[in-house]
Amino acid sequence: MNAEFSARLKANIKKAGEYLKPISESGIRHLIDGEAVASISGATFDNASPIDNEIFCQVARGDKADIDRAAKAAAKAFPDWRAKPGKTRRDILHAIANKIEEHSEEIALLESVDSGQAIRFMQKAAIRGAENFRFFADKAPETANGLSLPTDGQMNYTIRASIGPVGIITPWNTPFMLSTWKIAPALAAGCTIVHKPAEWSPVTATLLAKLCHDAGLPPGVLNLVHGIGEEAGVALTRHPDIKAIAFIGESATGSAIMAQGAATLKRVHFELGGKNPCIVFADADLERALDAAIFMIYSLNGERCTSSSRVLIEKSIYPEFTERLAERARNIRCGHPLDPDTWLGPLIHPRHLEKVTSYFDLARQEGADILAGGKTPPTPPSPGNYVEATLFANANSGMRIASEEIFGPVLTAIPFEDEADALRIANDVRYGLAAYIWTSDVGRALRMSAAVEAGMVWVNSENVRHLPAPFGGVKQSGIGRDGGDYSFDFYMETKNIALATGTHRIPKIGA
Repeated sequence: MNAEFSARLKANIKKAGEYLKPISESGIRHLIDGEAVASISGATFDNASPIDNEIFCQVARGDKADIDRAAKAAAKAFPDWRAKPGKTRRDILHAIANKIEEHSEEIALLESVDSGQAIRFMQKAAIRGAENFRFFADKAPETANGLSLPTDGQMNYTIRASIGPVGIITPWNTPFMLSTWKIAPALAAGCTIVHKPAEWSPVTATLLAKLCHDAGLPPGVLNLVHGIGEEAGVALTRHPDIKAIAFIGESATGSAIMAQGAATLKRVHFELGGKNPCIVFADADLERALDAAIFMIYSLNGERCTSSSRVLIEKSIYPEFTERLAERARNIRCGHPLDPDTWLGPLIHPRHLEKVTSYFDLARQEGADILAGGKTPPTPPSPGNYVEATLFANANSGMRIASEEIFGPVLTAIPFEDEADALRIANDVRYGLAAYIWTSDVGRALRMSAAVEAGMVWVNSENVRHLPAPFGGVKQSGIGRDGGDYSFDFYMETKNIALATGTHRIPKIGA
């Protein structure tokens, strides 16, 4: 580390400490009906930083009683929030975006300390979050708009109406940005919210809720309840006042949520796991494909649902391409997340580190080669959850390392014979979130894009989000779509209204 980056690391640590001090002293509480409150039971749980696994604050541990209080607050606030003109909701959401931008440094530093993500990526998290609010703010005035569907004798038209109070359950990976991705469209649609963030990264969810209220969001519109999934999360998915659940997380948890909400016929929107293929044909721009494959697995600690965790490589270029992948992986700096020179920070939690590293022995047992990583750093920057960027090679789709979601900085390289073989391998998993296809053959790109089982496909590109475009997966990767008007399909009900335009004949019965 050079002197400039060393100085910036020290400055970041000092500034993060200033932001953390009030949190460490007072702890983290729920925000219900506009008030910061402790759990009704008084229970708390510890929150530690993945940098060193040291506890730095206590967090209110919500349960059924706290969820009930929050859901009732959301139900009470719903009629007034729904009735507000779209332009009013737009102005409030823009004010929230302004607040996010004002606190962007605080958000980035707290997110890095709480989640272990490198500061180089978290500096953009606040900006992404503000962009989400601005995009959906501008959509707010038109959320009720529908279609004109005329026919002989009838004028049919549709309108959209807010579904009601909704539950939003967000994950521990990039929690701030993903919270804004769910909360902003719900607010724009006129819904009220009970937000249950992941217990492993509660800090920035609390900051977001505070910023929303500071920007003028009325009490009860956004309620925040911290807690353990089996307690607060289950209570939220079962609560009768909550009309829908939006969830980002593991596929198994999504299945459980669907079962828990069945008794109250809850609408669900799931963004779940992925084992996304990056398919590299020999005729591709290999330099760009290499950059994209590396970025999409080793950025954000590999803890991202859209990571290209399988790279499928045409056999004729397999040896050379995997060696170049390994060389790049070995050069990725694993370090303190507040160090601006770090690319790979600590994983979120010791339990997750244990899960990720368990695949190293499994790879050896299954007969794969480990060309890079496969271990924790010999001299980690602190006693946290660090692991090196890892590359498994000479794998096949029958191996667990090629079919299970590892959710860490671990890439599995698989050779393929031809287009048909690549497609077979790509679809030979239970997931179907994203796919990346690299080829200079336009016809092949179109054929593969249509046939690959994924909700999103990027051709000759890494994941580049376009906010109006649909975001979501197929198979066990999810239900529903986020983005643009697709978000409102979930947070709103579509109503058809038929108006007779004349005096058509009505059947007479019993006349």
